[in-house]
Amino acid sequence: MKLFYFILFLFIFTFSSSYGASQDCDYATSNIGYVKNQTKKALSMKDLQMTRFYTFKALTALEKSKNNIAECGCEEASDSALENIEYLKNATKATSLAGARILLNKALLYSVESLEAIANHDEHGSIYGSDNLIMNVTSSKKEETMAFLDNTKIRQRIDTSLLKYKTSLDKVINTVDCTEARAFAQNIYENCEQELLKPHLSESKKYYNLKTKEITEKALDRLGNCGRK
Repeated sequence: MKLFYFILFLFIFTFSSSYGASQDCDYATSNIGYVKNQTKKALSMKDLQMTRFYTFKALTALEKSKNNIAECGCEEASDSALENIEYLKNATKATSLAGARILLNKALLYSVESLEAIANHDEHGSIYGSDNLIMNVTSSKKEETMAFLDNTKIRQRIDTSLLKYKTSLDKVINTVDCTEARAFAQNIYENCEQELLKPHLSESKKYYNLKTKEITEKALDRLGNCGRK
């Protein structure tokens, strides 16, 4: 009987560890995506000061995201992020637009590398290996199980509440002028991005903002290019 419960717990713990790591990777992907977009904005600027402005935004966001990327467990993404930080730092010190763009293009490549590494994370391993699993199983079985079950209930409640948000957003898209609807959705999307960059956000708030961002991103895709400058 004890063996049965141990195997049952091992299954739950393995699933929860995998699910937690996957969620951490979703947060990291969101943040790196923001860094990538700010880097692209910096590259699109024709003024050195504005280039620096968006470069600083990308750099600050990436610095704040280091823990999220590390928690994902993808060493390749972490290594690319560290390289990215160095290129962004150097880009803020560039004395010419051409020099800044050379560095920013390299930084952009590292953002893409980080995103690709996370997307292929399952194929090249994780820091959440079997030794780590065994260590945690033997040290805190009951606590880990309860934490997983609590997080699952919280996420289920958030998912339910966001069904109402999705319905409201669909109504806005179907009844409001396209340009106004895009501005409304874009504002929510950007607010979620900013929230996800906060280093000490609770798990429930991270999950809420990530899922809200995903719903809003699909709405923005439906709206197409209306209202874009």
